[in-house]
Amino acid sequence: MNPRPDRLYDLLPVVYRMRDADQGHALRDFLRVLARQADVLEQDIARLYDNWFIETCDDWVVPYIGDLLGYTLLPEAATLGEDGGCDARLGRVLAPRADVANTIDARRRKGTLSLLEDLARDAAGWPARAAEFYRELGWMQHLDHVHPRRGGSADLRDPGRLQLLGWANGAFDPFAHSVDVRRMGSHHRRGRHNIPAVGVFTCRLRSYPVTCTPAYCIEERGPQCFSFSVLGNDTPLFQLPVEETEPTHIADERNLPLPLRRWRFAGGPPVDGQASVPDELYGDGRSVQIWAPDWPAKGQGLPVPREALLPAELSGWRGQVPRGRVAVDPERGRLMFPANQRPKRGVWVSYQYGFAADLGGGEYLRVTPELAGATRYVVHAALPAGSAGGWPPGHFDSIAAALAAWVQAKAATPALRALVIELAESGVYEGSVDLQLDTGEAIQLRAAEGTRPVLRLLDVRASQPDALGIRGGAGSRVLLDGLLVVGRGIDVQGAPEEAAPDDDLCELVIRHCTLVPGWALQCDCDPKRPSEPSITLDGTRAALRIDHSIVGAISVISPARRGDPPTLELCDSILDATGLERVALGAPDEAVAYVDASFRRCTVIGAVQAHGVLLAEDSIFAAPLRVLRRQQGCVRFCYVADGSRTPLRFHCQPDLALAAVAPAQRAAERLRVVPQFRRLRYGAPHYLRLADDCCAEIRSGASDRSAMGVYHDLYEPQREANLAARLQEYVPAGTDAGILHAS
Repeated sequence: MNPRPDRLYDLLPVVYRMRDADQGHALRDFLRVLARQADVLEQDIARLYDNWFIETCDDWVVPYIGDLLGYTLLPEAATLGEDGGCDARLGRVLAPRADVANTIDARRRKGTLSLLEDLARDAAGWPARAAEFYRELGWMQHLDHVHPRRGGSADLRDPGRLQLLGWANGAFDPFAHSVDVRRMGSHHRRGRHNIPAVGVFTCRLRSYPVTCTPAYCIEERGPQCFSFSVLGNDTPLFQLPVEETEPTHIADERNLPLPLRRWRFAGGPPVDGQASVPDELYGDGRSVQIWAPDWPAKGQGLPVPREALLPAELSGWRGQVPRGRVAVDPERGRLMFPANQRPKRGVWVSYQYGFAADLGGGEYLRVTPELAGATRYVVHAALPAGSAGGWPPGHFDSIAAALAAWVQAKAATPALRALVIELAESGVYEGSVDLQLDTGEAIQLRAAEGTRPVLRLLDVRASQPDALGIRGGAGSRVLLDGLLVVGRGIDVQGAPEEAAPDDDLCELVIRHCTLVPGWALQCDCDPKRPSEPSITLDGTRAALRIDHSIVGAISVISPARRGDPPTLELCDSILDATGLERVALGAPDEAVAYVDASFRRCTVIGAVQAHGVLLAEDSIFAAPLRVLRRQQGCVRFCYVADGSRTPLRFHCQPDLALAAVAPAQRAAERLRVVPQFRRLRYGAPHYLRLADDCCAEIRSGASDRSAMGVYHDLYEPQREANLAARLQEYVPAGTDAGILHAS
């Protein structure tokens, strides 16, 4: 809005403004209309001026500026304007602004090794390390030009260097190798160690923070055993990358978002004759930090000093930890205190974990829509230093207290209809949560910006379920944003039989949340309750919308008075029933779930049994998809497992692959065109990521030639193709450059 709507009117002489005031300000109102149009014209002129510069121009201008510089776009960029539409996210990948902006600088540095790392960052958005493989060849060196650090025989007494041999796909391999005559760009078997070979090791996993959250006590192993993950599963700790200071610097291990090796974690100066943690990895604003209030003595442990950390291997929770020390295993994310010196007031940790995308609950930047005219309450979690106490009005120490205050506020002011409960810290919020909404009421339970709160639903009532219960009146809505829910699922109750049909929850929205599949995890990431659903729709007609989230199975119990099926929409999400043989979407008492479902860019593990599917696109259904009503809806650019019963299919796999081969070859083709995942268990860094050797029909089979499934919007095929084109342009003639994935 224009802060000065009367700027044209103020230019008039005072005499005309006085006459206009006497006649009811008709001239002022007319000039306000002209001022709005002048503002539109002025903004357009300013935008045209901004479009002259690569730093401030609109996304659609970037290819045109690149064309002026001779910047070569991928062939896929020609399809961005078809049908009058353009995916802005894909456009930013095909014409990266940073790569276009640095084109002239890259041409000046053409042929240098450090440029290849900058190209990977600008063209693909991947941190990288460039390596010249001729430096790792085992050859006879000239006596006048000896290179003592170039290659060498393997020292079997140095396990830290031996670990680098295959770690990160060999990006930091320090040993000498014999010549490999195969080419880096071979489509059959790629070679590596040769004189013209240059490799760019890219890191596709990102390092995400978890700030000051409770560690999980592994009680079955002992009260002195803890896991960094609040879910109790093993998770490798990642490092917070350190920015390179010089543009000519070749990236080291510390500059990339890679897992923390145990031997790197033990690289500090010795303490009492034992290994210690380097200062660059531990402390405030670094990769790891631990708090243990009043440990080892009262008033200490906030935080635990770096000298008290003892890098260790805790695969079997064995070993004796010296008094005053804490054993830390970064490769498994485990901590162990001395058995005779256990922390009595709990343990809090900050660390980095690896994942591929902004998905599920996390501390990454996300857009959370605001409820108009809502009352805002803030709920705090327990902190290492203890609760501050004496909260100001609107601040509480539990969700139940905030809901009780909301009931009192509505009794005093019946017009209140919207409530926002904001969880302020990345801590654990325990207890049962029961949301009872009145007619037209809306409640949003959300994470504060930059936090990942954990909602732990405990089994505290012996005769009743302890799920997050939701029941609403006509026109009511519940929104969950940025949460990690563990211990139980969500139970949405419909209207009682004696109530009016529309006296029911209208909508449940789940955005950027994780409802742990199987409710909780074992140490090896196996689910503790694999057959339990994450969401139960019990006799309700509420619409369910899930966006950028990870959820377990969905169970639908049909209402007594059916009518039209309620809608269920999943977008950029994972629906994981914890096994291909289980049901991801279904009904416990019927053949199919009475819903009309939609799937966009989703990965589904488990069978889907639904009344109808209105739309499924760019998704992977790893188990059969069975639909009762096939006359409506469409399944397009999806992988659909064998034995499925679906609406009309368009460009789906393996249908296209089977149609392209002879009948005698279809059995082998059916086995080839299947999704291959690196890990199937939630909690692993490569959770449901397609393997690099997965077939091209799935890795680039979406509607825009990206990968099918939940990681579609990463556009990894386009990023890799863009980087490959840049490498061919900027490496010296005769150089065999290739892309190798370190993660």
